[in-house]
Amino acid sequence: MTTNRTTLSVNLNKVALVRNSRHLGIPSVVRAASVCLQAGAHGITVHPRPDGRHIRGDDVPALHEIVGHHPGTEFNIEGNPFHNLMEHVRRQRPHQCTFVPDAEGQFTSDHGWDFPADAQRLQPVVAQAKALGVRVSLFMDPRPDLMASARAVGADRVELYTETYARAFGTPNEAEVLRGFAEAARAAREAGLGVNAGHDLNLENLPVFLRAVPDVLEVSIGHAFVADALELGYAGAVRAYLAAIESALA
Repeated sequence: MTTNRTTLSVNLNKVALVRNSRHLGIPSVVRAASVCLQAGAHGITVHPRPDGRHIRGDDVPALHEIVGHHPGTEFNIEGNPFHNLMEHVRRQRPHQCTFVPDAEGQFTSDHGWDFPADAQRLQPVVAQAKALGVRVSLFMDPRPDLMASARAVGADRVELYTETYARAFGTPNEAEVLRGFAEAARAAREAGLGVNAGHDLNLENLPVFLRAVPDVLEVSIGHAFVADALELGYAGAVRAYLAAIESALA
């Protein structure tokens, strides 16, 4: 059973993707953020990729401002620190930046950082972000052996990449995969890291994950959230995800 209240950060990339398919400015990512935060979401996540295919550069300050109107909520900017991410971090100084090892033009995030291979180049950008007062989370595969190295480069948290769990959910492999995530989370905490999680989590698999992997501080949910919002509305989807999180405490 989880003992901490897991926070919900809504990723708005897919809202922006729909907007970008026309030149009408709708749906508005600013309006989406405002409704989600008013409904109880704890934060907003954006991933401004270099090609601007969903969240664009000018969305970032506008969304940061909206989050600032809701005390106690957080703004999380994620992306590759060796592409365009650090300019946004320097300008906006979000509450958190999540470093993701995406290639330019990559369809979606599909792997975490590797150590020792990535240590030398990560350490200075982690230090830069922290010098700005920004919490740093590293996107990581659920490998217990890498967590101490993530801490050694200065990270405050890791975000466990949960696609392997989502694929295993409802299959005979589910329990074994969840044990691996629980071990990775335990290793992260023992190394002094906070634990976030994200990628392909949804209303059905989220409570099971949180019960098996206790003390997850934050989940970032985008694709499934927007899919559910098409049926429930933004506010209804926020309430449904908060209820899913709450059910993990039962």
